[in-house]
Amino acid sequence: MTASRNVLSLGAVLSMLLVVTGCASDPLALKIVGAPEALNHGKLNASIDAQPISELPGGGMLYATDRAPVVANESGFYGGGRSQALRVGLAKLEVGDSDLTWEKAREISILKNKAAHYPLRVTGVEEFGALDRRTPLTEDGVNDEAGAGRARFAEAINERLAQSGQKDVFIYVHGYKVVFENPVLVSSELWHFLGYEGAFIAFSWPSTPRSTAYFGDIDAAAGMARNLRELIEFVETSTNAERIHILGYSAGTRMVARAMEQIALINRGRETDPKRLGHKLENVMLVSSDIDRDVFAAYLADGILGSQRHLVIYGSQRDRALQVSSAVTGHKRLGSMMTSSELTPAFRRLLIDNRDRISYINVSNAEDIALDNGHGYFRSSPWVSGDILMKLAYRLPPEERGLVRDPATGILSFPPDYLQRMAAIQSVAFAAQCSNQSANVPKALGCDAKPLPSSSKN
Repeated sequence: MTASRNVLSLGAVLSMLLVVTGCASDPLALKIVGAPEALNHGKLNASIDAQPISELPGGGMLYATDRAPVVANESGFYGGGRSQALRVGLAKLEVGDSDLTWEKAREISILKNKAAHYPLRVTGVEEFGALDRRTPLTEDGVNDEAGAGRARFAEAINERLAQSGQKDVFIYVHGYKVVFENPVLVSSELWHFLGYEGAFIAFSWPSTPRSTAYFGDIDAAAGMARNLRELIEFVETSTNAERIHILGYSAGTRMVARAMEQIALINRGRETDPKRLGHKLENVMLVSSDIDRDVFAAYLADGILGSQRHLVIYGSQRDRALQVSSAVTGHKRLGSMMTSSELTPAFRRLLIDNRDRISYINVSNAEDIALDNGHGYFRSSPWVSGDILMKLAYRLPPEERGLVRDPATGILSFPPDYLQRMAAIQSVAFAAQCSNQSANVPKALGCDAKPLPSSSKN
């Protein structure tokens, strides 16, 4: 009887999984989002904002993928199967209206009529070759013994860095249940709001657009972490990048965190070596993280805080997808914000004593945090997306991004007067930077940028 009840319970939970979870509704297109709060009332660089969406710098979005290419009877470019090679290349983008600019896209999103009219699409890819073959177990179909793919990818990254005031490389790692195109499209949005500074790479791991693929996808996310580690090492050693930032989302945070643990283990005994693996890793962000909390605790014990300069974790008590994931697996997820009773004294001390190395941010009360199932808030909440972009663009500490810290726990959060804080912070920061003609102002926020008003609401 107990066994049958367990089966029934699992079946019920899986039914919930089909309804609640997921990282994308349309696998081949992405609806354009509005501007993050930090940029919503700033004056973006006119030449960038007036640029057609389809005309990304460098001709498209750089990608790295360990998906297998599609076969003859499949659509798209890369499928959900695993490849033994890490392929790299350039993805071409198209929008429903070929003349649509990012400025017009934001106007459409503000008017709430964007959904049906202006989806972004990937229309083609140019594969350069392979960075690495994971194992010798299978044929990978890539003939790149001379390293031509590596050379072209490095050249493409360096071309973008040469045109930028910031020598930063940004890598986005997607969640489960999406196709190859999804991270390419999300990355294009993020890169735009960063003013096309640095170089942006969409990392597309082999997930599939089926809710029933959850368990296979989470295995792939953890198992393919070596490829992300190889990409990090390639960017560090083969390009002109000075800093590397990684944004991991949902099930993709499993891959990111696993790669950081591998780096920590590889670097044991070399923690002070300036050329150690990961020495250019700046910010690593885990958003809506679907990692088992106990697994993450083991990563902390293995020294994951030493793998990057700063680790940022965003958590929400209103993320229903992670609530279902916890029910399915029987284990709490890292992205489900801990209650006060769940915070151990040791974790409180870690957050307080290592505030320069780790930020644990409670987004439960941020604007639009619970839209849909509350899981995609890094794009749906202008406060969260703005905080992410400010951290990536300026590398500012939390208090200089309008957040407040609980001195008893070390946990950060968005205060009720967040918009007023943002207005004051930006007014002071822009005045100081521009009076000194600082090179730290991204092109997206020039010295003629307007500070935020006290509130964006009427």
